[in-house]
Amino acid sequence: MNTPENRGTDIIDLLHQGPQGLSPVPAGADWLTPIRESGVSGIAGMSLPNRKDEAWRYTSLGFLDQAEYRPMVEDSVGDLKIVDVGDLLLTDHDGDRLVFVNGYLAPALCRLGGNSEGVALYSLGGGLGEVSVGLRARLGTIAEQRHVFSALNTALMSDGALIHVSSGTSVEKPIEILHISAGGADPGICHPRHLIVLEDHARVDIIERYCSLGDAACFNNITIEVALGPDSELVHARLQEENPNTQHLSDLQVRMDERSRYRLAMAALGGAWSRSDVRVTFVGEGAEAELDGLMLAGDKQLNDVHLDIRHEVPHCTSRESFKGLLDGKGRVVFDGRILVAQDAQKTDAQLSNDNLVLSRSAEVDTKPQLEIFADDVKCSHGTTVGELDSDMLFYLRSRGIPQAQATQMLCQGFAQAVIDRLPGEALRARAGAVLAARLMQSTWK
Repeated sequence: MNTPENRGTDIIDLLHQGPQGLSPVPAGADWLTPIRESGVSGIAGMSLPNRKDEAWRYTSLGFLDQAEYRPMVEDSVGDLKIVDVGDLLLTDHDGDRLVFVNGYLAPALCRLGGNSEGVALYSLGGGLGEVSVGLRARLGTIAEQRHVFSALNTALMSDGALIHVSSGTSVEKPIEILHISAGGADPGICHPRHLIVLEDHARVDIIERYCSLGDAACFNNITIEVALGPDSELVHARLQEENPNTQHLSDLQVRMDERSRYRLAMAALGGAWSRSDVRVTFVGEGAEAELDGLMLAGDKQLNDVHLDIRHEVPHCTSRESFKGLLDGKGRVVFDGRILVAQDAQKTDAQLSNDNLVLSRSAEVDTKPQLEIFADDVKCSHGTTVGELDSDMLFYLRSRGIPQAQATQMLCQGFAQAVIDRLPGEALRARAGAVLAARLMQSTWK
């Protein structure tokens, strides 16, 4: 029987062939070999998650039985030019832009040189020059291999962005990492790997976007490592707007040193199956994190977010606010966990999840959690699941606004708080336009 577990065993058998079972490392990137081999070692004894695993209880992997995903290769980038992807680009964005097509750097689509000194941009594949020794040493030290997909990413990574901001550098313009799934004749899978390092007193805005060119099926398995030095600040935006035939799995892991600040705003608006794992670990006192998220689940769409906020030292603050918007047979999963260690006194942590359900066929599975081992803390968590405000809907209808338009206005109002957290007018306009388009396709229209 071809179950997900059996398919996972097949993957493991392939990887256990050793380095020869992996795709070749890019030319000049031999330093990646031992890191990739650690992924092969990490996958030993693993199988694909199933419903018996608590973290995957509500996240079916049944789609793996419906298609044979073949690894994307570098020549799949093809001869794409700016004019071919113009509709996917942010208007009025003049900062650095790194573009990856099917998981590989597309130099012809990149734009470099828009930022000040103190910013170093590399790619794993070597397309932007030789990676510094310091960044090489950081790769793989932040992200834990928590399941078979993260181990697969480590074992099979071939390209991705490496961003280093030097001490005291404040980057004026946002840096964009744009992923374009262009697909191929067969469903493809790619494993981008990104590393973002800010040294002490550094500041930067990072925009991370995932788009599709066409409607080809693709499985994106992404890992992002972030290291924030003392007194640094990162504003991190993530916008996922891939086509309805896409599966999207991302693992974001952040380590925060003393007095660092991290602000994440993410909007998952596309894909047939989307899961985002986010882990933030406080390792230095006085650090602050704010995380906002929007999950849109249209008909027969799954959108899943797992948060793991780890307060391991005293005097740190975190706030997480995530919203789900569901229609048709859409499904949203939210699993948010705050851990406060015994020594993490004076922790201030707040977690909330609010969901707006437009259909009786939609489903929300929400599980906010607090694990507190310290006794001098201020922590709270909560969740809501509700329908549209009937009084407000009636008010709009009484003013001559059609039902569909009134519903869309209320949905956009519900989501706007998250969109407003995105950095830059161009990105907010893009997210708002994508949301409006997806709402217009909803079954209640």
